Amino acid sequence: MDHEAVKGPAMRPAARTNRGATSKTFWRKIREPLAQSRFVKSAIASLFAQFVRLVRLTNRLVDGSAQFAGGAYAHLEPGIIALWHGQHILTPAYYPKDRPLVAMVSRSADAELNALMLEKFGIEAVRGSGGREGSKHLDKGGAKALIALKRSLVAGKNVAMIADIPHGTPRDAGLGIVLLARLSGRPILPTAITTSRRKVLERSWDKTTVNLPFGRSSIVIGTPVFVPANADAAEMERKRQEVTASLNAATAEAYRLVDGRK
Repeated sequence: MDHEAVKGPAMRPAARTNRGATSKTFWRKIREPLAQSRFVKSAIASLFAQFVRLVRLTNRLVDGSAQFAGGAYAHLEPGIIALWHGQHILTPAYYPKDRPLVAMVSRSADAELNALMLEKFGIEAVRGSGGREGSKHLDKGGAKALIALKRSLVAGKNVAMIADIPHGTPRDAGLGIVLLARLSGRPILPTAITTSRRKVLERSWDKTTVNLPFGRSSIVIGTPVFVPANADAAEMERKRQEVTASLNAATAEAYRLVDGRK
């Protein structure tokens, strides 16, 4: 009996180890199918959309904020709304429901949730990415996306596009958005939206800002940028720098408004 009493407890840790290994194996088997599940992705996108709506509802717009569409900018529509990576998350909730919007979303797997969230707000997503090198170096997907956005502008719809390049230099516009403006003849509207309560993810390459509920918010539209149809490479580069400067100025002003700085 003594021998059996010693043997029993000695076996228990091994049993727990086996159960832990089995659990890990089971999770590995279901993790990838869950990640690929349209239902799971849609559910997560719905949660994100509800949170963004909460942020919009609980953050009053401060005096000096711009009207996102229409108003003083009605004569510039349809236009190209330019946003920075990591600063664009609130756009669907602040954009008016009665005005059609088409947004370019990266073709990466990580951006799929962003595209699904846009659908929850009735915003059409076009998958692609704008290039820093201009039309000669756009890949097939990027070229198709720009053509789709141009058609949307021709149809009278505003379009939204992230100005800086994924995992490139943050807050530095690429040539893709400038090329769209040249092809379409429509102005670029550098736009910033922010809140007084926010968490900046410092370790992310673009310093992603997570906007939080129960504060103040602001919308700032910077100096519009027009790109002539006959712009050469040198002019395109000048316009790229102009977009960068205008969008950075709009972002700084948006933060000044919500933070109460003079």
